[in-house]
Amino acid sequence: MKLAFIGLGVMGFPMAGHLQQAGHQVCVYNRNSAKAADWVARFGGTSGATPAEAAQGADMVMLCVGNDDDVRSVVYGDEGVLAGMQAGALLVDHTTTSARLAEELAEAAGKRGVRFIDAPVSGGQLGAENGALTVMIGGSEADVAEAAPVLAAYGKKVTRLGPVGAGQRCKMVNQICVIGAVQGIAEGLMIAKKAGLDIPTLIEVLAGGAAQSWQLQNRAQTMAEDQFDFGFAAQWMHKDLGICLDEAAQQGLTLPLTEHVHQVYERLLAEGMGRCDSTVVIRALES
Repeated sequence: MKLAFIGLGVMGFPMAGHLQQAGHQVCVYNRNSAKAADWVARFGGTSGATPAEAAQGADMVMLCVGNDDDVRSVVYGDEGVLAGMQAGALLVDHTTTSARLAEELAEAAGKRGVRFIDAPVSGGQLGAENGALTVMIGGSEADVAEAAPVLAAYGKKVTRLGPVGAGQRCKMVNQICVIGAVQGIAEGLMIAKKAGLDIPTLIEVLAGGAAQSWQLQNRAQTMAEDQFDFGFAAQWMHKDLGICLDEAAQQGLTLPLTEHVHQVYERLLAEGMGRCDSTVVIRALES
């Protein structure tokens, strides 16, 4: 298929590469044109000077940028993807955004004869590089069925949750569960370190029981070693939890753990740790 991929960050760069390697014709766009040139040099394909140019003639256009405002900046206007997309094409947003934005985009795309699905991903940079992401989708059954074989280039699990917005709401649940595990591991490690337990042995034991999780097996050791120069950035988790709390407010819900960890990230960002891995929450306990 002829595809466009907008946004070549730590996730988008390898995701777009998997599409090109799967045999699709991919045209990319990135705000930093040097990054787009690097991608073309590595994977082939082409790049566009604007999102609209990259999207021209594409059967599907994928977005993977930072937040709601970033999405709007590459979708709307004379240089946005909707200005370049042909009627009948499919717009796929992999950005983690509010569900309200997904519904807004579906309406705006529909006015241009363009179809839309929200498809946030989980698995982090490593999952993107290995083509092993979990893709959570909101959209019509027909649109998701059309997109799924393409998204399988980087998605080991591609699942429709419901209508537009359902993918983003699923991602909210994902992030809440992740930070719950991370906060629990951080607090557990405080006891383990104070008691002088051997951390590798501890992790091995816990991994064989009910405490087992991806976070435990992949991040507990690095948390104990005060290593945070990798992985999903704290600033992005802070953003995602803000989306979760906004959604909860709309639903008349209170999320005490999410509110607490969101405030922890607020402090860590103020202390200059926004680019650290999101497991840096343990530093707030240690201080």
